[in-house]
Amino acid sequence: MHNIHELTTSVVLCTYNGERYLQQQLDSLLAQSRLPGKIVAMDDGSTDRTWEILRAFAEQARGRGITVEAQRNPNNMGYVRNFERALQRAGTNLIFVCDQDDVWRPDKLAVMYERFTADPDLLMLHSDARLVDAHLGDLGCSLFDALELGPDELQRVHDGYGFDVLLRRCIVTGATMAFRSDLLACAVPFGDGWIHDEWLAIVASAIGKIDVVERPMIDYRQHDANQRGMSRRTLDVKVREIALSRAELLCNDARRMESLRQRLRLLPVAVAKNFPARVQDKLEHTRFRMHITDTARIKRISPVLKEAASGRYRLYGAGIRSVLRDLLRGD
Repeated sequence: MHNIHELTTSVVLCTYNGERYLQQQLDSLLAQSRLPGKIVAMDDGSTDRTWEILRAFAEQARGRGITVEAQRNPNNMGYVRNFERALQRAGTNLIFVCDQDDVWRPDKLAVMYERFTADPDLLMLHSDARLVDAHLGDLGCSLFDALELGPDELQRVHDGYGFDVLLRRCIVTGATMAFRSDLLACAVPFGDGWIHDEWLAIVASAIGKIDVVERPMIDYRQHDANQRGMSRRTLDVKVREIALSRAELLCNDARRMESLRQRLRLLPVAVAKNFPARVQDKLEHTRFRMHITDTARIKRISPVLKEAASGRYRLYGAGIRSVLRDLLRGD
């Protein structure tokens, strides 16, 4: 159980060439009905005016009584390692993750803070988001809609089965996430091949309680100004690079599952829940799928149907759609 007294809050923001939208995000932080105690801003070697904007903001925030720690990497580390480094500098027991190009709703920090104070066992919380265009125009779709996140999956998270949901696919977006700093001791360093938000979410679900706010807490900006180190990932393949082949995707997934299994074996709570064995089961399924299409189509039928009967296509993939892909994909 976590200490519910004297919850201190920080916002951890990572930037890279974000001058176009950064100021609106920073303004939304200072417009919060409950201000954070600290803001950590880690710039990943921007070559535009991002650093100047951050320095001016730091003075403004300090004038509001907020502690600001702003640093600039001499060389670009990439957004995953930059977040890993920045999160460790938070120094508070409640951490909010922040992207450079979104806009927070004024009550985001207050709403999520109250959830943590009301539930001392809550380790991580995330929310839905409103999808907006580059000019903050409503796209008529929420993040959860875009992810086709249905009531069944949401209810499973509420009921304490978040690990099951996240082992199948990630539904957590870092810009909507808050967590207790206890998580970092188990999650750092981040696992091989994982994006920071995916990794934090699944480790949190393995060792503690996670939950979700089913309403938008941010405006999640969609735009084409992707930059090296802080690229906006598309929603339907949030972590998967579109250009990769199916074989590469499965190979990446196997690598990720292996690093997760190794980490969970070091965490007594996860071991007690048999989670490393669950990850091993998904790893075996992934390896099966990696190799099955090397077999002639007619010879795939029996092993694929046997694998389907085991339930692993349903547990770890898209069910019948994944079965059909493996049966019909070209030789």
